[in-house]
Amino acid sequence: MNNIFKKTAVVSLVGAGVLAASIANADEHPVKLGLLLPYSGTYTALGEAITNGLKLAIEQQDGQLGGRDVEFVELDSEANPSKAPQNMSRLVKGDNVDFVIGPVHSGVAMGMLRVAKQTGAITIIPNAGLGAATNELCMPNVFRTSFSMWQNSYPMGKVAYDQGHRKVVTITWDYAGGKEDIAGFEQAFTEAGGEIVEEILVPFPSTEFQSYLAQIASLKPDAVYTFFAGGGGVSFVRDYAASGLKDSIPLLGSGFLTEGNIAALGDAGDGVLTTMHYAETIESEANRNFVEAYEEAYGELPDTYAVQGYDTGMMLAQAMYAVDGNTEDKEALIEAFSKVHLNSPRGPMTFSDSHHPIQNVYLREIRNGKHDVVDVAYEQLEVPDDACRM
Repeated sequence: MNNIFKKTAVVSLVGAGVLAASIANADEHPVKLGLLLPYSGTYTALGEAITNGLKLAIEQQDGQLGGRDVEFVELDSEANPSKAPQNMSRLVKGDNVDFVIGPVHSGVAMGMLRVAKQTGAITIIPNAGLGAATNELCMPNVFRTSFSMWQNSYPMGKVAYDQGHRKVVTITWDYAGGKEDIAGFEQAFTEAGGEIVEEILVPFPSTEFQSYLAQIASLKPDAVYTFFAGGGGVSFVRDYAASGLKDSIPLLGSGFLTEGNIAALGDAGDGVLTTMHYAETIESEANRNFVEAYEEAYGELPDTYAVQGYDTGMMLAQAMYAVDGNTEDKEALIEAFSKVHLNSPRGPMTFSDSHHPIQNVYLREIRNGKHDVVDVAYEQLEVPDDACRM
């Protein structure tokens, strides 16, 4: 038994004086951050971007949080939901991390949330967009620095209507993420007075789109709204352009249609409109400084995933400063997190009562290989997490 464990063991016998000494001793040790992110497979680039952004933020704090050095414990989630509870338990109970950061994949998040509830581990979600995380399954020790599918798609419904579109076809993969995204767009568009003339669901993860594009051509809608991501997003945008639809029927989507894929789209992406909580071209001092620092550190432009990692680091820095680096008092830490107010590269960001970001959502158009900001589609949008009970 080492000295730290000896000191902890006698606290109950000796009283509050030794407890204070024990906490002071613990604060001399590094803050442990457990990263449960994909470092292999399809989502590797996302995991790496989040990690890069997080580490950049902490480097800008002289490598410390609340006056304590930082130790990273990185564990590959493999984007595998079945391994999530075991991996989360390993970080919390085996590695004794102070905070868990992850995941990317919403299925992995479901498994992590079960362990977060059982253990009380403070967990920060830097990507996974499942709405339940800060709604039906919300809990005091879980925060999100990313988005929900609804938050990025809802603003496009009003944009579409304001642009004069009245009849829209939606198309996505037949899975939870796609359906949540489409539902947000549909809610805003129909509230404004628009009509969804067809909702097309493509078997996941098929990228055979030709028959669906022919169906869209026959329906002759005013516009098409879609959610695809990754390679599927690239295939859809390129096939849409090649079919000739791009010239007559505008293509709209949530930002994940083109995020991280803009170079692969080539000319097919020109003019595509998306809504997203970040764009690399946001004109602000905070974003210019972030883009410059990220490029210098990693040799490439940051994307939304990098910003989400960066803001996770800045959130940790602000909260840990507020509690003087004390990770023993979880209630004080949770209170500090809930009061975080970031001047983020994405714009002002605070947290709702459900611990979801309140943030701007931008209307972006692809021009010259970049996401140019056309407008703020919705300023400081709060997600209506009505089922959250904390």
